[in-house]
Amino acid sequence: MTDNTASDILRIAVAQLNPTVGDVAGNLAKAREARADAARQGADLVLFTELFLAGYPPEDLVLKPAFLKACEQAAQDFAGDTADGGPGVIIGTPLKRKSGTHNSIIFADGGKIVAERYKLDLPNYGEFDEKRVFQAGPEMQGPVNFRGVRLGIPICEDIWGDVGICETLAESGAEILLVPNGSPYYRGKVDVRHQIVIRQVIECGLPIIYANQLGGQDELIFDGASFAIGSDKTLAFQMSQFEETVNVTTWKRNRAAAGAQNGNNSDGWVCSEGPMSTIPEKEEADYRACMLGLRDYVNKNGFKNVVLGLSGGIDSAICAALAVDALGEERLRAVMMPYRYTSKDSLKDAEDCARALGCRYDIVPIFEPVEGFLHTLTQLFEGTKEGITEENLQSRARGTILMAISNKFGSMVVTTGNKSEMSVGYATLYGDMNGGFNPIKDLYKMQVYALSRWRNTHVPPGALGPSGEVIPNNIIDKAPSAELRENQTDQDSLPPYPVLDDILECLVENEMGVDDIVARGHDRATVTRVEHLLYIAEYKRRQAAPGVKITKKNFGRDRRYPITNRFRDGG
Repeated sequence: MTDNTASDILRIAVAQLNPTVGDVAGNLAKAREARADAARQGADLVLFTELFLAGYPPEDLVLKPAFLKACEQAAQDFAGDTADGGPGVIIGTPLKRKSGTHNSIIFADGGKIVAERYKLDLPNYGEFDEKRVFQAGPEMQGPVNFRGVRLGIPICEDIWGDVGICETLAESGAEILLVPNGSPYYRGKVDVRHQIVIRQVIECGLPIIYANQLGGQDELIFDGASFAIGSDKTLAFQMSQFEETVNVTTWKRNRAAAGAQNGNNSDGWVCSEGPMSTIPEKEEADYRACMLGLRDYVNKNGFKNVVLGLSGGIDSAICAALAVDALGEERLRAVMMPYRYTSKDSLKDAEDCARALGCRYDIVPIFEPVEGFLHTLTQLFEGTKEGITEENLQSRARGTILMAISNKFGSMVVTTGNKSEMSVGYATLYGDMNGGFNPIKDLYKMQVYALSRWRNTHVPPGALGPSGEVIPNNIIDKAPSAELRENQTDQDSLPPYPVLDDILECLVENEMGVDDIVARGHDRATVTRVEHLLYIAEYKRRQAAPGVKITKKNFGRDRRYPITNRFRDGG
């Protein structure tokens, strides 16, 4: 219950959980379970993440009055739970008030809502467009007195910008800052968050607890990795990444240290107990992000199982490994669809991969449907030269078969194109681009190879797949090929992938000009050709399945280029 008696010990639980957007009742049940868990661990307060009751990001659901009403009722119900004398709660929810609809938190204790706070700095870049659906809160929102401790509660972006919110809270008497977040994953993001929080600690002189959401939501992956930075600018605790957990941390008032540190008699807080988890290195982190994204997309959308075309190539092999790791071998159906150009090596490699993973493996030859299409089109195509059109019929026949299996058995098709291919349009609409979700959509080709090698020597935590070599080394070692004509390789029409990937990263992630890319040592003609291919493939990417965001700028929410576009750098 709320009172003004100062305590020298505060036990704060951080609930790093996996909500589902729109499942207000389910999210409330998950919050109640976490609060009960925290109570058993002796917590005084439970800190949940940004917009937890709604799920994050709720996007235009926030424009529906019925949705806002459901969220507010859930918040009221959860506040009522605190009448049991157990932990107070800070939980995110959208709230509609006279000043507008706000990205908010409620602070509940003693059976009622004792405070509301509204996000001030609404992000409007990259994957975020909160200004579309929310109004910013008022600038003056002071700390909340909880059992004699004054807590400041900035929300996510409020600590990322230079608007001075943390400093203002400190000047208003806050003793600890608790920050609910919905911060999506990209490679190296944990270090970025640490630096952001350290910068704010330097400015405000207060410890900051950073609670981050977990789970996949469409293309976004929330990786958890909640943490705190003490007022001494060191890591006070670090929670695990990619794992759902409720951790209780113990904070003690240290008057002498605070006085020496701040040059006054104010009270200071030090974390005396909390987890110190190890954050995965880059290949493991990327792999686990892809695995989590695929698992949540399939499960949250109610698919019982998945199907993919297993070609004997690297992309479909790693997608098969991800599917087995995320869902289990019994939920993946792999289908090899050979044609006259499918090599014996590919047939063997696909079978070996499926056997290593333990999943169902079917062979469905496509000779008859492809020859049927060719025969049907003979008169229309008379007098023309055979080429890409005929090659693409193979891909479209495969896509049709996979979609038929999906329709018949309710399996979601996993599509398997990597970012290098999607960048330059090396994919067939209504063929290999068919599918519901792509776990490697934001991985360049060389990153696919790196993750494949990593998976052959590691089993990530939470994976349901086997240990050992799950992607045959022959798949990794051989030259990549779509096998749509005799002796075809990808590098017949594309630069070598190490070259291509570097150029693409310069163009896509870094928005570099052609001259700057050439200055890195690349051939100008190659760079201009890749830039041209990147632009003209935009119409294909608009029709592509969603997929896991891994880089700072994925195709989709982060990068919004016009389809009709005649600009070319330098001419």
